[in-house]
Amino acid sequence: MAGHSHWAGIKHKKGRQDKLRSKIFSKISREITVAAKTGSKDPGTNHRLRAAIETAKEANMPKDNIMRAINKSEINKNENFENLRYEGFGPKKIALIIESLTDNKNRTASSIRTTLQKFGGSLGSTGSTKHFFDNCGIIQVSNKGISEDMAIDLAAKVGAKDCKFCSNFYEIVTKKEDFYKIKNEIEKLIKNLTYSAIEWRPKSPVKLKKEEAFELESMLELLEENDDIQNVFHNCNIYS
Repeated sequence: MAGHSHWAGIKHKKGRQDKLRSKIFSKISREITVAAKTGSKDPGTNHRLRAAIETAKEANMPKDNIMRAINKSEINKNENFENLRYEGFGPKKIALIIESLTDNKNRTASSIRTTLQKFGGSLGSTGSTKHFFDNCGIIQVSNKGISEDMAIDLAAKVGAKDCKFCSNFYEIVTKKEDFYKIKNEIEKLIKNLTYSAIEWRPKSPVKLKKEEAFELESMLELLEENDDIQNVFHNCNIYS
C-alpha cells in the first residue's frame, strides 16, 4: 500500500472493487455531475469533467451511468456541493489528507472526526498535515514498447518534474499547475496512458510493518464507506 489515494490502486484489487462497486460509482457520479454543473458539459474543454469521466472508465462504469450523471447536472440546480479538504492523523500518527465533495460540511467533518477518533487519531486544523505532502500531477504510462530512455526523453520534452520506473509502467510527475497541459502533450505523442490524477504524495513516507497496518487499513475502509469522501491520502508505506 503506497501513500496515495484509494482510486489509484483500486483497479489492482478486483475483489474489493466488486464489493465496493456501487459505492465507487456513486462517488464518481457525484463528481461528474458537479463538474458538468460548474463548467462546460464538453469534456474537451472542461478538464475536471474529463478527469472524472476517465476515472469512471477506469472503474468500468457503464457509459449510460456516465451520461446519466452528466444529465443530472440540469436537475436540482439549487443543490450545491463543495470540494473541501480535511487534514488529520490516523493510528501510529500517520498523516492524512482527505478530499471531500459535500453539501453539508458539518456532517462531513463530524463523520471524519468520529472515524479518526475510533482508531486513536484526530482531525487536525488546516495546514496540520499538508507540509508532509507534495501536491502534484501523476501520469502513469505503460512500459510496453517504451524503453527507459524513451520515457526519460518524453518527460523532459513535456517539462515534467520527474520520471520514475515501476514494475510495468513509468510514472511521470508534474507540478500541479502544469498537470493538464503536460497530460495533453503526452497524449499527442503516445497512447500508453494507464492512469492520471492530481494527488498528494508523501515527501518522506513512514514505514509500517504489515502486522502494524491493520488499524490503518480498517480506518481507510471505513472512510471509503462515506459518500462525501472522494480521496484519502496518507504518508505510509507498508512492507512485510
